[in-house]
Amino acid sequence: MNHIRLEKKGLRGLAVAESFRETDRVSSLAGVVMRRDFVIDGFVFGKATIEGDDATDAIISMYEKLARQDISFILLSGLIISMYNIVDIKKLWKETKIPIVGVTYEESGGIEDAIKHHFPSSYESKISQYKKLGPRTEISLHTKHEIYLRLEGCRVNEAKKLLDSFTLQGAVPEPLRVAHLLAKAELNL
Repeated sequence: MNHIRLEKKGLRGLAVAESFRETDRVSSLAGVVMRRDFVIDGFVFGKATIEGDDATDAIISMYEKLARQDISFILLSGLIISMYNIVDIKKLWKETKIPIVGVTYEESGGIEDAIKHHFPSSYESKISQYKKLGPRTEISLHTKHEIYLRLEGCRVNEAKKLLDSFTLQGAVPEPLRVAHLLAKAELNL
């Protein structure tokens, strides 16, 4: 297991978020490289197919496009994006060799029924991918907001310290907030 090197002065990570319209066939992915002092240090873009199975490879490609050795972790705004395009967190960690933190903001009883509804003839594969994600862990940020995490390559206490250091207010860590704004802007170009 890698660890998030929280003591590192120039700690930086890649945050990835998405945006799409109901009528789109692909979602716009935006990645922001941000240092712990909130300096933005790079951008990268990608696409993921709505209801597809390419989100993991899209994020790996975005990370590789940056060609940087100084990125210490990846923050993801959810692991089920683009209408059930499920990110394989274990593959992402194996390919990048850095800790992965998937963040969500609402309690959920699971999405198996929704998957069966959207994929009536092929839901088994999607449900299998979903179950591989494992359970989420609830944490309370220093802002007193509850969020939910899925992690690979780091421990919950490390992820909490990391997210506390990147969250100025509310529940959304600053790198994910900026990535989401960028994805929405790129969608409207």
